Amino acid sequence: MSVTRRYRQAWEEFWAEVPDEPGAVFWDSEPALAAGLQLPLFSPHLTDPELPLVDLGCGNGTQTRFLAGRFPRVVGADIAAAAIEHARHADPGGRAAYRVLDAADKAEAESLHAELGDVNVYMRGVLHQCEPDDRQSLVDCLAVLAGERGRVFLVELSEAARPILGRLAQDPAGPPAKLAPVFRHGIAPGEVADAAVPEYLRAAGLTVLDDGELPLATTEFAPDGRRIDLPSKWLVAGRAR
Repeated sequence: MSVTRRYRQAWEEFWAEVPDEPGAVFWDSEPALAAGLQLPLFSPHLTDPELPLVDLGCGNGTQTRFLAGRFPRVVGADIAAAAIEHARHADPGGRAAYRVLDAADKAEAESLHAELGDVNVYMRGVLHQCEPDDRQSLVDCLAVLAGERGRVFLVELSEAARPILGRLAQDPAGPPAKLAPVFRHGIAPGEVADAAVPEYLRAAGLTVLDDGELPLATTEFAPDGRRIDLPSKWLVAGRAR
């Protein structure tokens, strides 16, 4: 199963409009507030830190480039070719590799696994942006990529984030400038029940090894100057050994 054409087109159009400067995207926070905080939660569960790491839904590669300094081989993958163009442009030294990937397409996941072997997977805030019918297919493909030895680290908005996003969207002055394009292109975050995420993983044959809560930092700020953080949950999963 592949993602819908509408979904792919929405992301292409979104990334085609994004300027190159850092922090221009609502969720594109600096690694110190994202992967830098999350990696210590993920690393203790790695059975083999020398495996390649795939940053799935890498966007413009901000977190990918950080992770490339901490794993021997890192691949940033995204459904939108326009996002991959941004990532490559921001990484002229080629610290990581980048490719377009429909991560809900089993054939594409199997092809990448055939090339790289088992991998560790980092995925931040992707599942809740998928069409509901694609979510299990996406998680099934995570299991294909991880294989027997890899581990999967997921960060997803929690149910508690939805009312916050709703208030931002309905502000009389309009949504924050960096959030407005997300709504305009029809890729506004959808609701994924907190309990559904581990069930997707279990249905894919993965065991949840650890989980917790950690705010997802955005690049937008409230009128009082406070950074807008969204409640999120993280999970580590892999094959039972």
